[in-house]
Amino acid sequence: MICNENSTIIEARNLGFSYGSSVILDNVSFSVEAGEFLGILGPNGSGKTTLLRCMTGTLEPSCGEVFVRGGRLSTMKKREIAKMISVLPQESTTDFGFTVQEFVAMGRLPHLERFEKEGPYDWEKTDWAMEVTNTVRLKCRLITSLSGGEMQRVFLAKALAQEPRILFLDEPTSHLDMNYQIEMLDTIKALNKEQGLTVIAIMHEANLAAAYCDSLLLLSEGAVFDKGPREQVFTVQNIRELYGLDVIMVRHPVNGTGLLFPVYGRGEA
Repeated sequence: MICNENSTIIEARNLGFSYGSSVILDNVSFSVEAGEFLGILGPNGSGKTTLLRCMTGTLEPSCGEVFVRGGRLSTMKKREIAKMISVLPQESTTDFGFTVQEFVAMGRLPHLERFEKEGPYDWEKTDWAMEVTNTVRLKCRLITSLSGGEMQRVFLAKALAQEPRILFLDEPTSHLDMNYQIEMLDTIKALNKEQGLTVIAIMHEANLAAAYCDSLLLLSEGAVFDKGPREQVFTVQNIRELYGLDVIMVRHPVNGTGLLFPVYGRGEA
């Protein structure tokens, strides 16, 4: 079961990463509370995906440290990390001919001993993950036969079957049609609110981040530009400075959320 806690669940302290002489992350520090939905925004090349990989143990930072529930990520075994953290990658593809149900059940592997078969509880969590992601009807389909939107939902189901405390998303909606974008983010937001799942998402669309995230982390050239509650961080001034783009803010007529729009058509006709 996904737990709800009331404390810092993951923290980056003075995190740095370099490829040779190229500095990708520079002294990045921030923390995320359990049950928080954090959106990470920044221009291309600002270090967003590298930060995610360092935070999930895929890359080893050049300096600094990541702490998960007070423990050093660098000292944890991969299986231990996988019991707490799952990742929905930006590109969700596979060439193997598993059925959807078999593929989603692979999310249970961190909880099984070597050569151990799935038990009733594992299939229960597999079925639950397919239910909440609306993929039950696909369970007998080969995963290689799915559309892009269906594939992304199935990968989300696998990540949820893992029973993570923290779900990382790398631009989860960047290749999806609008209806799939809203469906996926609605599902993730419901799990965040109803079950206390901590969500950390790299977001491509700033307005989607404003609509779904509780707080935002803005990255610029590998460093923290701003971090805090959405209402404080998602401002015209910050977006102008971060992206070098002239924008205006319009309030949503139903929920009052601020939406930013570029200023178009200023050139001579």
